[in-house]
Amino acid sequence: MSRPQKSCLFIAPVLFALAVPAADCHGETGGVLCDGGFGVFQWRSTTGVTVSVGAPKSEGFAIHACQAKLSWGQQELVAAPQDAQIDVDAVDVDLGVGVPVVALQIKKSAADKFMSYEIYSLSEPPQRLRVINGGEMYSAADTDLDGRVEIGTEDAAAVDGFEEIPLSSLDFAPPMMLRFERKQLIDVSAQFRPEYDRRIAALRAQLDDAQVKAFRQSDGTLKALFPPLPMEWARLRRTKVIVLEIVWCYLYSGRQQEAWNTLAEMWPPSDLDRIRAAILDARARGIAHEVDGVSSETDPRWKKAKAAIYNAPLDKTSIPIFKHPLSANAPIMSDPDAYEAKLYADTLPMQILLRRPMLPPGSNDAMEAAIPLNIVVDSAGKVRAAKSLGRDDQELLRATAGWKFVPASKGGHPVACKFRIDVSPAR
Repeated sequence: MSRPQKSCLFIAPVLFALAVPAADCHGETGGVLCDGGFGVFQWRSTTGVTVSVGAPKSEGFAIHACQAKLSWGQQELVAAPQDAQIDVDAVDVDLGVGVPVVALQIKKSAADKFMSYEIYSLSEPPQRLRVINGGEMYSAADTDLDGRVEIGTEDAAAVDGFEEIPLSSLDFAPPMMLRFERKQLIDVSAQFRPEYDRRIAALRAQLDDAQVKAFRQSDGTLKALFPPLPMEWARLRRTKVIVLEIVWCYLYSGRQQEAWNTLAEMWPPSDLDRIRAAILDARARGIAHEVDGVSSETDPRWKKAKAAIYNAPLDKTSIPIFKHPLSANAPIMSDPDAYEAKLYADTLPMQILLRRPMLPPGSNDAMEAAIPLNIVVDSAGKVRAAKSLGRDDQELLRATAGWKFVPASKGGHPVACKFRIDVSPAR
């Protein structure tokens, strides 16, 4: 649930050679598939529906915009006719709505801050099933490798400009985890409290008693008639931001009482009622009003089960990919050796959007050599674990956090798959 990072993208073909599968093997970091007309993707689903993304044409020439369409037989549905950015987050994935779907992230214009997340069925005829608004980016993933797919995002639109604080001044907007259950979109953030707790611990470590005391002595709005010196005001606002982020982490993970207790401990008492009402109002106007329900479960029984991890088919040897510059601050994936694969999938994961860090000028021969990786790609097409079998390249491992695939399949259903790839250097 890390905050997406922005990056400028370019597209060029590269080859990831797949070896025989080894016994080994999160919003998404920045980057979209099609930006301003640059970037293409086409995939024919097992259902017979083809997903196409690229620049639309006017009088035979491509224009600087992106279009997404679904076609079947002689018919087509234009999902996004002419937009600034379109990203394929997931395709041929089971989100729990009863049919395979494609999930598109769409930004209508370059001026828009936020994306819509549009989910279309891949059965004939395809239909738009759901739209989610308010996030900067979204990422569908089988987060715990338990066979269920969550949609991770942040309630960015709800808190942008909150207390006159721009989104860029926050460490992160309130994270959210959504899942379809019985075809209803449910906020299941409470089931992911350990991630929220890690964030809370990191935020609390940035505060000391003196900072909290100084902030509690302010008016809360930081609009006093005689404001402090600029540096002091900046420290007060930074403390205010951290307190808000801690409160949001408790609130969005289903711990309302802990949220209000923290607010009472750290916020100026005279401003407590106002800020509490403002927080609730902002949340109500965000993604919360788009879900069908909120789960209060924190440790559901099904989370104890793990989905099967499959090896790649033995007869597959290579897949084509695109390369893009690395987005910073993506987490390093866990060790794929922790996952055992005894079965074989029917199909390989196929690339949607992959980025490989650029080599620095004057790289030596060792750096230019292909690096073998073991990776696990989940049933939503996201990398859950990666390990280098060659030169230690931490940037490459971090880059895998943003890779997107069409997932492997077994018996016509998406499955998690473990396989080995040789990553060619990017220039």
